[in-house]
Amino acid sequence: MMRQLLLAAAIVFGLVLQSAWAVEPSERLANPALEARARAISQELRCLVCQNESIDESNAPLAHDLRLLVRKRLIAGDTDQQVLNYIVARYGVFVLLDPPFEPLTWLLWLGPPVLVVGSGAILLLRSRRRGRAPTPPKLSAEESARAAALLGDRL
Repeated sequence: MMRQLLLAAAIVFGLVLQSAWAVEPSERLANPALEARARAISQELRCLVCQNESIDESNAPLAHDLRLLVRKRLIAGDTDQQVLNYIVARYGVFVLLDPPFEPLTWLLWLGPPVLVVGSGAILLLRSRRRGRAPTPPKLSAEESARAAALLGDRL
């Protein structure tokens, strides 16, 4: 039991500190304000290799290169938006973890809600078309008598 708790604690500890391991000490800027800006920008950019992590969390070589590029642009005096614009111009809007709502990304933003609403409409139409089960035809007097005889007192 103790082993399992230690293993679970190690996994949680590793997941929590994963982002701290991604940014290497050699990448960090001496100026704490610039470093904070670099980290904030890095959390908005998708790792193009991992695709589900920011470059701040990723250990991929491309993420390392992008983190260095962000820091280089900040040292050159770019604003945060200028850095983001530079990287988007180079790698496309896909590099943003939260892409803007524009014609290029309409399918990305509107696809899931359209699928959910469309699926619900189809299910609703199918359930209405199906309707209720047809009622069985009435038994004749002869059929009722025979059923009573077969079932006895249960009818």
